Amino acid sequence: MPPPDKVLELFSNLKITKTRIYDTNPEILSAFAKSNVEVIVTVENAMLSQLNDPQQALQWVSGHIKPYLPETKITGIQVGNELFTNGDTTLIQYLVPAVVNIHNALVRLGIDSNIHVSTPSSLEVLQESYPPSAGSFKSEISGIMSQFLSFLSTTKAPFWINAYPYFAYKDDPDRIPLDYVLFNPNEGMVDPNTNLHYDNMLYAQVDAVSFAIARLGFSGIEVRVSETGWPSKGDPNEAGATVQNAQTYNRNLLRRQMANEGTPLSPRMRLEAYFFALFNEDMKTGATSERNYGLFQPDETMTYNVGLAAFADSSTSSTSISLTSSATRTKVKQNQSFSPPTYSKTCMKENENVVYTIWRSVSILYVCHMVKSIIITNFSKKNSNLLLSCYF
Repeated sequence: MPPPDKVLELFSNLKITKTRIYDTNPEILSAFAKSNVEVIVTVENAMLSQLNDPQQALQWVSGHIKPYLPETKITGIQVGNELFTNGDTTLIQYLVPAVVNIHNALVRLGIDSNIHVSTPSSLEVLQESYPPSAGSFKSEISGIMSQFLSFLSTTKAPFWINAYPYFAYKDDPDRIPLDYVLFNPNEGMVDPNTNLHYDNMLYAQVDAVSFAIARLGFSGIEVRVSETGWPSKGDPNEAGATVQNAQTYNRNLLRRQMANEGTPLSPRMRLEAYFFALFNEDMKTGATSERNYGLFQPDETMTYNVGLAAFADSSTSSTSISLTSSATRTKVKQNQSFSPPTYSKTCMKENENVVYTIWRSVSILYVCHMVKSIIITNFSKKNSNLLLSCYF
């Protein structure tokens, strides 16, 4: 995959102004100095237990964040990634002390004003997600989630979620309408408790998280999508993994981002979402789909066209693409019962690749050594910005 300087050149060509990486790689952070690219960094899962100690957290921030400020625009710290998977609470028990200690360290060093602290979760944190208004967190982590949400509410940080409608369709293609998961025109479904109409699964999944947050007594916490995407190729048992479907999913979501869409529950708040991924990962093990989420091949030829170049060249569009890097991820899926036309079975993909995030315009995924997701962000109409998250 391209080295950081080449990635930065790509960012410049595509007018990408934000990126996310899955560690605090000094080479990347140094390369992005004075680039005007905003970077979200990640505390690796293996570090979490050490951050229970405030002094260790202070040392981590002093060594991994402060040296690069203000030249490198670090705007966020993700404390771990998908800490609750397969019912294992080992990692998530460290979450609250870690985020509190990291935030307090930022405050102590006087560098907290422009850096939010949070963590991305898979949809496995939900006990229920259909209908969206029934959204609730699993009982075994509800106490931790309540403490975490209190932290987010106090610090005004977002709740990040990884959401993959593809997995829901793959597991039940006979019952889940393809058009519903691809954002194509369809009848959709109406939440019987709120009468809100959903014409796609991603928005239903996001709102289920919002309702779960509200069920614990919190409001005003923005839910953002840290990963979403669709594979262009898969094994025989991976239904729907085709170039046409991948192109349709990403292009349709991109168009909705360009229209500044919010979810039915929060129609006036643009949904910020990361797309997975920019590049395919030929060396990745596992199912064929895991290697084929990219918009581009590793040699930079296009896998399929979602119109990214046109968006970047447009002077009137507000486009942001974020690319995130990846470490080792595990696919997580949450099974939930539903009956037609409830197309909201929740599943998660947990693999670490390159992903692009676009706000309001384009979504692209880029895998550069270890890159992971895309995010869509809202910018003024005078600017055409792309966000990229990359992990090397």
